[in-house]
Amino acid sequence: MIKLLRRFGGKFRRYMVIGPACKLIEVIFDLLTPLVIAQMIDKGIGAHDVSAVVHYGMVLGAMAVIGISFTLVCQKMAALTSQGMGTDIRGALYEHINKLSYAELDRFGTPSLITRITNDVNQVQLAVALGVRMLIRWPFLAVGSMVAALAIDLKLGVIFLICTPAIGLVFWFVMAHCIPYYKQLQAKLDRIALICREGLSGARVVRAFVREDHERERFAQAADDQANTAIAVGKLSSILNPVTFLVMNLGVCAILWVGGIQVNVGELTQGQVMAFVNYMTQTLTSIVYVANLVVVFTKASASASRINEVLNCAPSITDEDNEPVALPEPGNAAPAPALSLSHASFSFGVGAANAVNDVTLELPLGKTLGIIGGTGSGKSTLVSLIPRLYDAGAGSVSVMGADVRTWPLDQLRHVVATVPQRASLVSGTIRSNLTWRDEAATDEELWAALDMAQASEFVRNKPQGLDAPVEAGGKNFSGGQLQRLTIARALVGSPQVLIMDDSASALDFKTDAALRHAIRERSVRGAAEGGLPLTTVIVSQRVSTVRDADMICVLDHGSVAGLGTHDELYASCQLYREICQSQLRREELEGRQGSATPASVPAAPASTCAKEGC
Repeated sequence: MIKLLRRFGGKFRRYMVIGPACKLIEVIFDLLTPLVIAQMIDKGIGAHDVSAVVHYGMVLGAMAVIGISFTLVCQKMAALTSQGMGTDIRGALYEHINKLSYAELDRFGTPSLITRITNDVNQVQLAVALGVRMLIRWPFLAVGSMVAALAIDLKLGVIFLICTPAIGLVFWFVMAHCIPYYKQLQAKLDRIALICREGLSGARVVRAFVREDHERERFAQAADDQANTAIAVGKLSSILNPVTFLVMNLGVCAILWVGGIQVNVGELTQGQVMAFVNYMTQTLTSIVYVANLVVVFTKASASASRINEVLNCAPSITDEDNEPVALPEPGNAAPAPALSLSHASFSFGVGAANAVNDVTLELPLGKTLGIIGGTGSGKSTLVSLIPRLYDAGAGSVSVMGADVRTWPLDQLRHVVATVPQRASLVSGTIRSNLTWRDEAATDEELWAALDMAQASEFVRNKPQGLDAPVEAGGKNFSGGQLQRLTIARALVGSPQVLIMDDSASALDFKTDAALRHAIRERSVRGAAEGGLPLTTVIVSQRVSTVRDADMICVLDHGSVAGLGTHDELYASCQLYREICQSQLRREELEGRQGSATPASVPAAPASTCAKEGC
């Protein structure tokens, strides 16, 4: 909590000084009030002097007005501080989360990050607000009341010395058992957020498989688990107020008993006894509120540690001091390869098996690389190394002849456009989604990208065209439309490398072929116009999508099982041959291989095949 105050409380320092100062003035009036009441009783009511009663009543009224005025100022300062700090913390969290690499995001998890940026920040805001308003009031009121009471009569002060440690003992017992529960509550709240996110984002799948009852039961179990912990801590906390008020009331009874005797013998006045009772009540009530403040601060401390855990998490992928990379000059006789991987390996976490294992390949400018393999073979992980969404654990990955670690991330991800496997748009319009890579893109450029992505037809059919609304996640578009829009988004801004991670799986074969033809034409046209040709990486489960690629990489459990053209791999790589035979008709295979049958085609020495038996 202290770290957050040091980091975000600087510009609210004056509010954190003015607020408690105003509250301190209010507390001074609260401490003077029992003395004024004592004078009203002794000099007014006891002496049957109406004017004295009116006089002291007016003094009490004036003190109340002044106290309320300072209280309102304090409330204003508390609101400015807590809301301002909460806004800054959320902004810093959101900015920092967007700097984290996929590895850190995988470690925290989306539901936990959402809980931290909402619920945990709310807990900190509440603690800051109460700190400005109450942190000075109750301790100062407790100490001031005790000192004032002891100044009235030392004999009655013994009652304070008995009651105060008793309440402190109850407070210590409750807090020692409650604090561990508060940390558990936040973790269990993360679990509820995870189940909610899964159930709501996958509502269609849940209904398709008639799993509503299962999801309700799963949510109920998580909610009951969290509720049981909350009930346990609630039971402990419920002891605090009744016991402290019992001790307080017993103390008041003792004061009235002993004070009444002293009034009879003339050692104290009735007003002094009443003032003593008021101070006793203020002291013990203050201790109760201090206990409640500690509960709030304990929750806030647990939340603050979770917030600091995110803020202190250093991104594993940074581009500090990286100078802009010079792109190859068009027409260079021997340009650097567009992509180059040298013994690149990657694993998700220490000790985990490699998801990508010792991959080596080179792709010249303007060529197309097709990546194919079974589910879980590491295709998406491999292409995530190119725009540096993950950093290779071993080996190197280069783009345009420069290691991706030397690129400024903004420049690298402008040169390399990625179409993710899971197509997603954000709420807004088609135009606002397409201009992510280039906010200054003209309508002509947007339509050109839509034409290449085979999306212009259905966009033109919408009454609002480019300004047609897009719902969150693109839910108002079909799967094929959504994929084509995300492809168009990647093409805006003239990227030099286009990565399509199984991003045409929802397209029919005709549209898929037209898309690949348009991208190839774009590459040829770019070179003819004196620019750099477009280099393409296509990840797909379909042989028909990658068979025309200049180079095909066959992955098997993260390793390269074959590398070459379609004909070379069909002749030499058993895994690729099996994939082809499972998807293509015999006529297509024989037609591709010429007059020879697939079984009679000799192995091509130019290809490589790492899989045993290829």
